Amino acid sequence: MDAMFEGFIIDLDGTVYRGRRAIEGAAEAIARLKRMGKRVVFLSNRGNYSREMCAAKLRGMGVEAREEEIVLSSTVAALYLKRNHPRDAVWTLGDEGLRDELRVHGVSLAAKPEEAEWLLITLHETLTYRDLNEAFRAVRHGARILATNADRSFPGDDGEAIDVAGMIGAIEAATGRKAEVVIGKPSRLMAEAALEALGLPAERCLVVGDSLASDIAMGRQAGIAAALMLTGSVSREEAEAAGPALRPDWIWSSLAELPLWLEQGIEAAGGQSANDSVSDSANGNPITGKDINGASLEEGIAKI
Repeated sequence: MDAMFEGFIIDLDGTVYRGRRAIEGAAEAIARLKRMGKRVVFLSNRGNYSREMCAAKLRGMGVEAREEEIVLSSTVAALYLKRNHPRDAVWTLGDEGLRDELRVHGVSLAAKPEEAEWLLITLHETLTYRDLNEAFRAVRHGARILATNADRSFPGDDGEAIDVAGMIGAIEAATGRKAEVVIGKPSRLMAEAALEALGLPAERCLVVGDSLASDIAMGRQAGIAAALMLTGSVSREEAEAAGPALRPDWIWSSLAELPLWLEQGIEAAGGQSANDSVSDSANGNPITGKDINGASLEEGIAKI
């Protein structure tokens, strides 16, 4: 069982932490994975953070994470813009962390909305009318719309909180224009970025997350086995009833079960396959689908 997977693609919101609080057992589970010699990448649809901010937040929760182990939708959005539209100026609707990540990758930021070729939308937790109106003006003056992700909600300190879909909806409704590109999970771009960071093929990796629509769907599309954590907003019943495109290979109560599963097997850790039965999943043969044909992050981004 221990040799089945070498790399772990771990979601953050709802898997490692909720808001400002670490989920019980998550930090210890990640440390244990690393002691076992496993490779870890943190893959998040968070676009209002920079990797520097994210690493600092994780360290504050007792999770050791280097910036090169973190891939955010802001990171992949910056790479997409730099590689496909290197001369285009960008206006953002989102918190400062997004602009920080764009600057790190050398993306040009517009001095005012009317000068932007692109409007990049992400989560904006300090949103004002002025912010919305400036984004509106950018699009009205010809800017195309790009979004870090289209999640409707995320698990916060006090329950579910509105996510980027709310910001996208406001701009689309006001301008009559639609977002042309959405970067975040379950997109192929995020999967390829994670595999590139790990330096491993899809069949040697496991996606670990709390969302059927983003984490599990990404794994299914990219041919990566996937395990659902019940620390988000999805119930075991919902996961077991999901169709093939959203059904996880395993369901666990939390990330704390992962090292136990690797060391002792599914029956000892209490994991259950969502595809068949405990006895069928305990043989160590998850349903993984097809590989992504070895395409690099640069190649995948260039195809869009």
